Amino acid sequence: MTSSPNPSDSKLAANQPFDQLAAMTSTTIKKTTRPQAFTLIELLVVISIIAILASLAFPAVNGALDSAKKTTAKNAAVQIANAVVAYETEYGRLPRTSWGSSATADYSGAITANLVGTLSGSTNDNPRGIVFFETAAYKKGKGGTNSTGEYLDPWGGTYRIALDFNYDNTISAGSPSASIRKKVGVWNTNSSSKLTVNSWD
Repeated sequence: MTSSPNPSDSKLAANQPFDQLAAMTSTTIKKTTRPQAFTLIELLVVISIIAILASLAFPAVNGALDSAKKTTAKNAAVQIANAVVAYETEYGRLPRTSWGSSATADYSGAITANLVGTLSGSTNDNPRGIVFFETAAYKKGKGGTNSTGEYLDPWGGTYRIALDFNYDNTISAGSPSASIRKKVGVWNTNSSSKLTVNSWD
């Protein structure tokens, strides 16, 4: 007895080439599809955004650096003033700004190499060799002594000092100069008033 052909089998056989063709086509499409990437315009937009953010952040970073330098300069001014007071306590007189001088009038001027040497214990004006103030070679952003022995602030400017050699407990110090009730005052010289510091405020 012969079985009659099933109509669904003939449909399957007829559709088989189409199924194979569809499978081959999808495989080919998968192989030829390129991966997604940024276009040139998208890259330019991203670069522009980064540049804008960097330009906005730069002043803040610069301000933070100046603030740190100002703190360093202020600390140095206070330390120098304290060193002078400690020297006076130890030796009963204020340190001389230059070798051989015996000042009786107030001094207001540069912090000389002789004064730095005396406070750091390396001159005859400090016979016991006591280190009242530690110095290091100048580094940009840190301050320190330059090649001639002067003490500089973090921007490379000079410090100034006022000493009460007539012992009336009043000095003329600062920029602009003002009368201050102190024995010693230290301040830096800077073209920007925002970056000037002193030892008495």
